[in-house]
Amino acid sequence: MGLGKIIKNGLVDENPVLVQVIGMCPTLAVTTSAINGLGMGLSTTAVLVCSNVVISMMRKFVPSKIRIPAFIVVIATFVTMVGMLLKAYIPALDKALGLFIPLIVVNCLILARAESFASKNKPGASAVDGVGMGLGFALSLTVLGSIREILGNGSLFGFTLFGASFQPALLFILPPGAFLTLGFLLAGFNKLKDKKAN
Repeated sequence: MGLGKIIKNGLVDENPVLVQVIGMCPTLAVTTSAINGLGMGLSTTAVLVCSNVVISMMRKFVPSKIRIPAFIVVIATFVTMVGMLLKAYIPALDKALGLFIPLIVVNCLILARAESFASKNKPGASAVDGVGMGLGFALSLTVLGSIREILGNGSLFGFTLFGASFQPALLFILPPGAFLTLGFLLAGFNKLKDKKAN
């Protein structure tokens, strides 16, 4: 598979949120704003790329009986590093994302890519797969967070979009708003894919 195809696979064909519907905990919980969605998406992308490369490099040395625990140790190492970097350099984002940064360790997306791609391919292709899947995840979370922030707060990335007369639909920054917005995004994405297929 070519590198461009691997990237397209993560962004469109097998988008983690809009096609595979995995990683739903952070998708629904942290996307109350565009910046939270982007921050979570990029944090997950960094972990995904780094862990994919390391897992790919050690794929021939790790016995199959202990591969999952070995993958989790590698992933946890990079999650810890990302968590420390956020605490040091972007404390406001770290506070907003809270517990969901450490929970990247058990994100289905990361373990699925380790098992289905990185453990079977070379480091270069695994890094590209991490970039594609990570960017697909980050883009989905950012779009979801943007819609919820615009409708729920009348702002985007913290900047006010509408005047004082704007009446925000607070439902969209509450948990039911996450489900509704995601449902409409899934429906729209599938409709576009069906149109392209025909």
